[in-house]
Amino acid sequence: MVMKNMKSKRAAMEMSVGTIVTIVLLMSALVLGLVLTRTIFNTSRSAVDLTEQQLTNEIGKAFGSDEDKLAVYPKSGRLTIKQEQEEAIGLGIRNLLTGTSGTQKFSYEVKVAESTCGNENVLSWITIGTKEENIPISVGDYYSTRIYFKIPTGAPLCTVKYRVEVRTNRNNQWYAYDNIPFVITSKAR
Repeated sequence: MVMKNMKSKRAAMEMSVGTIVTIVLLMSALVLGLVLTRTIFNTSRSAVDLTEQQLTNEIGKAFGSDEDKLAVYPKSGRLTIKQEQEEAIGLGIRNLLTGTSGTQKFSYEVKVAESTCGNENVLSWITIGTKEENIPISVGDYYSTRIYFKIPTGAPLCTVKYRVEVRTNRNNQWYAYDNIPFVITSKAR
């Protein structure tokens, strides 16, 4: 009876040690999974750290279908920027003009659609890429670029909805091509 009781205690001890080891391993896997997920989501927030080739690839993925004329990266079209920090959003323009061949010229301009920033001049937050003209794009191909933002210290903590208006030049006249919105939120340092 004493021997049976000892075996029972030993078995219970081995079982609890095995359970503890399993729990520790599962918690380690959970923490590593969370760190990996956080890293993935934090790296895909801005286009500022991407190489030209990486940006071109990400813009190519951001075009949802073959009929999309414009795309932004990050694909969510939303970016949160801390004051005095430079960030960028990627813009892609695809030439889907019908009845044309060769290369067509495009231009884009960033405008403010909505703002909760009061009288703040939110267009001045764009440091590079407010507009670009005479961009040659071959039929079926696309052009990718960055629009850089830097929110000054003391700027209100607010949200701005920008709109990129794209035009194309046909027979020496500019015509509206398409537009795409994106949202920038300013955040304290």
